[in-house]
Amino acid sequence: MPNLALIQGRIVPLKDARVPVEDRGFQFGDAVYEVIRTYGGRPFALPMHVARLRRSAGAIDLPVPWDDGRLTRWIRQLVRRSEFRESKIYIQVTRGEAPRNHPVPAIVRPALVMTVRRLGPPDRALRARGIRAVTMPDPRWARCDIKTVNLLANVLAREEARRRKVDDAIFIRGGFVAEATAANVFAVAKGRLVTPLEGPSILSGVTRACLIELAREAGIPVVERRISSDDLRRADEIFLTGTTVEVLPVVRLDGKPVGGGKPGPTAARLLREWRGAVSAGRWM
Repeated sequence: MPNLALIQGRIVPLKDARVPVEDRGFQFGDAVYEVIRTYGGRPFALPMHVARLRRSAGAIDLPVPWDDGRLTRWIRQLVRRSEFRESKIYIQVTRGEAPRNHPVPAIVRPALVMTVRRLGPPDRALRARGIRAVTMPDPRWARCDIKTVNLLANVLAREEARRRKVDDAIFIRGGFVAEATAANVFAVAKGRLVTPLEGPSILSGVTRACLIELAREAGIPVVERRISSDDLRRADEIFLTGTTVEVLPVVRLDGKPVGGGKPGPTAARLLREWRGAVSAGRWM
């Protein structure tokens, strides 16, 4: 089955999908998005993702004229048509098509695009050995809590990480940890799981929220607070969380080993808890 797209409610093969050149999402990045994954053909945490899509749209005064029921039906229809058991669903709402001009037109119709692609099995070897990361000053705008399509700074940071022969970058804003290029950041220090506070510097991650819930249920102390770059470098463990990476250990930071230089026990335990929750159909 080919990868598919849904354009304004109509499903087509992804290779045949088209959007207008004068769509404001294309011209200005005037759009918000979500990424959802499926496990066994079932979308994970779908209501949480739809709610976040609406929050992001509301933050930029972008109307979303489709109710939650319709959005959910379209997502599930796209997944069924694809027949993919494991897939990645991309949803984008743009301001719509209008002649290029900075002011928002008085009348413009929002546009909806969804795509579904097959998602390969997790890279168990990568997870077993962990990744290398570097810290970088955060060049992004002031509202990283809004999931907009403006990701150029993230792209350039990932490219710079690749030039440095590492896997990812962790943004530092005002001396404190924000997030990675496409994931939230957790650290383990003195037996506690710590992660940056929610706020304008980070995206309120769905995986982040679910993992905090699992950690607390497992009796792991969780502290949401500001983490200095020095605190991060002294951490016993560091790992990233996100829709597709799930739980991904960082074993080297800025060229130095994190803890013992290999994935730590807390990340391994939380990944087991995560897999157990997914197998039980939690949040699905």
